[in-house]
Amino acid sequence: MEPLAGHNGGVSNPSLPLPSSDRADVAASLREALLAADFTADGLLELLGAPAYAALARSETVPALRATRGDSGLAALVRLFLLQETVPHARVADVLPVDALLESRWLAGQGDELRATVDVRPYGGPDGEDWFIVSDLGCAVGGAGGIGSHDEGVVLGVGGASTTLAGITVRTPVGSALDLGTGSGIQALHAAQHATRVTATDLNPRALEFTRLTLALSGAPEADLREGSLFEPVGEETYDLIVSNPPFVISPGARLTYRDGGMGGDDLCRSLVQEAGERLNEGGYAHFLANWQHVDGEEWQDRLRSWVPRGCDAWIVQREVQDITQYAELWLRDAGDHRQDPTVYAQRYEAWLDEFEARGTRAVGFGWITLRKSGAAEPTVTVEEWPHPVEQPLGQTVREFFDRQEYLRTHDDAALLAGHFKLADEVMQEQVGLPGAEDPEHVVLRQHRGMRRATKVDTVGAGFAGVCDGSLSAGRILDAIAQLVGDDPVLLRDRTPAQIRLLVEQGFLLPVRA
Repeated sequence: MEPLAGHNGGVSNPSLPLPSSDRADVAASLREALLAADFTADGLLELLGAPAYAALARSETVPALRATRGDSGLAALVRLFLLQETVPHARVADVLPVDALLESRWLAGQGDELRATVDVRPYGGPDGEDWFIVSDLGCAVGGAGGIGSHDEGVVLGVGGASTTLAGITVRTPVGSALDLGTGSGIQALHAAQHATRVTATDLNPRALEFTRLTLALSGAPEADLREGSLFEPVGEETYDLIVSNPPFVISPGARLTYRDGGMGGDDLCRSLVQEAGERLNEGGYAHFLANWQHVDGEEWQDRLRSWVPRGCDAWIVQREVQDITQYAELWLRDAGDHRQDPTVYAQRYEAWLDEFEARGTRAVGFGWITLRKSGAAEPTVTVEEWPHPVEQPLGQTVREFFDRQEYLRTHDDAALLAGHFKLADEVMQEQVGLPGAEDPEHVVLRQHRGMRRATKVDTVGAGFAGVCDGSLSAGRILDAIAQLVGDDPVLLRDRTPAQIRLLVEQGFLLPVRA
């Protein structure tokens, strides 16, 4: 289930003290109370109903306010922690240990009413866990209007970028994981479920405190929290897993720490990717969300290939491209600049366009970058554009992609024909052609899982894929097809491996290990 997004009603103030992170007993008591009141992702959906639940993701709170007019404990908690309304002390005391929460600064008193000092947001874990993400008031990410905060030190909650990164991360048991630029701690929380040791870093010390609160309130193990920029806090240490949702916005200057990288153009994302190779253990994965420039006179694919560190395979997927005006408007709205003085807004808009013009940037791409430390002499680097819907989580899909790349790299055509394959689950065949035609114009294989790819194949390719169940080698299948259609088996063996390689690379065919 997608996490709820926030609204702009709360007022973030990075100078205010945060709840005490050294009171594990209070966090445990608060967690127990929230769960007892069904303050969970599923509980909220049931209370609010789907329309009001979805409206919160658009920063619209009126439907949720209407749905929480009742006197239930859950309604009080939603108003307190999600909608950031003041709630009568008596209503809150029925469901929360108020005195302990006031003492530890989770709550603050205003006469006979109470208010939350932080945003606490239910979040459903991948295996049904009930987690809670703690962030600054009014800064849970979401909504067309952006968070509208100009405070440099604010810490955002969970948004689409965070859940995307969590979804594409390979979730195999590892000894060590690094969450670089942890923010409110969502990636560290996920990593804590399958890593023996989790290190989380952030330039903003306030973010480290929020990560500590998120982990404690979610009942997760503590992480090793370190303050600093990029890889500086971890020195020469290496990890089995690195994840980062960095401040990737390409902007003039570094006005907002939570999103602006502070380096020229896309240099921050490039530096992260290039330096990750030295911090990965053999076989380790690094996952990044990133923005990159489309520059005049340069293919964007070549630009990204140049980022890949030595000894690493890479899979880079461009999910979206915006021209420079769309991009500037998106992030100006994110900061709430569109609601400020029109003259100031125009000046800031001009500054963005000046920056892009100076760098020859015509558009900005957004997507995923995954590295695997393979140590191969000739690493495999795949750069592609895929703006179509996918099925999250994709972690297993990502892992299998790199496994198939390794298989193809180590198998020449002769070995490929000697190999055994099976058709991936939920692959369907479509025949496309004019109505009434004797033969289709072409055949399409379509996935209904993972990346949900579709690819054209000829009749031989379709027939080959259709009978792949792992029992016969590729060569024997082709020999049978040649006999069936009256083709020369030698010629068919010569021309088909390229098509088999494509079907394996894209996940339609899976190698069957002997």
